[in-house]
Amino acid sequence: MPEVSIDDKHQRYTRLLSRVKGLEPIPTAVAHPCDREALKGPVIAFQEGIIEPILVGPESKIRSVAEEFGIDLHGIRIVNARHSHDSAAIAVSLVRTGDAEALMKGSLHTDELMSEVVSRANGLRTSRRISHVFVMEVPTYHRPLLITDAAINIAPTLEDKVDIIQNAIDLAHILGIPEPKVAILSAVEMVNPKIQSTLDAAALCKMADRGQIRGGILDGPLAFDNAVSIVAAKTKGIKSAVAGHAEILVVPDLESGNMLAKQLQYLAGALTAPASCWARGCPSC
Repeated sequence: MPEVSIDDKHQRYTRLLSRVKGLEPIPTAVAHPCDREALKGPVIAFQEGIIEPILVGPESKIRSVAEEFGIDLHGIRIVNARHSHDSAAIAVSLVRTGDAEALMKGSLHTDELMSEVVSRANGLRTSRRISHVFVMEVPTYHRPLLITDAAINIAPTLEDKVDIIQNAIDLAHILGIPEPKVAILSAVEMVNPKIQSTLDAAALCKMADRGQIRGGILDGPLAFDNAVSIVAAKTKGIKSAVAGHAEILVVPDLESGNMLAKQLQYLAGALTAPASCWARGCPSC
C-alpha cells in the first residue's frame, strides 16, 4: 500500500497565530500597500487583532485598490505619501518617532525601504548589523525553522555573522524558544581550510563558548542533512545537541539562504513568515 500523509496547512497557520493571542496589537507602519496582496495582509492582521496598521502611501491609490478588491479599510489610519520613496521615508519616520512599533513592507521594492531603514541620518540603526530571518513551518520537520540571512547581507563576514546569529537567537526567544539550537551550515561537516564557511562556523562556535554569542546552543560546520536529520548525523558519526534538531539554520551567504528557504516553501509545502520588518526592541528584523 502507498504511504499516505495528511498535511493541514490551515491548522499549522492557526498554530502560528495562537502564539500571539492575548497580546496587544502592535502599531505597524505599512510602507506603500498599493496592490491587492500588500493591502490584504495588514488588513487581515488588523481583523485578527495582531496589528494596528498605519497605511503609508498615495491615499487615492490605496482606496482604489481597496474598492476594486472589496477590502474593508474601516478603522484603519492612512497617511498620504506622494510615491514609493516618500512612503518608505514616512513609514520609517513613524517608527523612529515611536508612532509605530513595527515596520512592514508593502508593494515597493525592498531596496527602497532598506535605504531608508539603514540611513545614517534618519534611519533605524542600532549597534548591531541588521539581518533577515525566514520563520518557516515545514510539515516534514518536527519543530519551527528560522533561516538567516536570506535577504539582506549578501556575503557576510565573520563579524557580520555574529550579529546575524545573535539577532536570530533573540527572535527565537520572542517566539517562545528559550534556548534555540543553532546549526551553522556549510557543504560539509568537517573544518576545511579551503572552505571559508567551515572556518567561520568553527570560530563562531568557539565565540559562543566564550560568551560572545549568548542564548543559544551552536554547532557547526554542519551540512544541511546533518542539521535536520538525526539519522544522517548518526551515519556521519556526529555527536551533537544540535544535529537533527536545529531550530536556527545559519547559511553561508544570501544566495544559499534564499534558495533554501524558497525550496522549502515551493517543494516541501512550508509555511513562510519572512521577518523583513523592523520592530522596536527586536534587533533581529
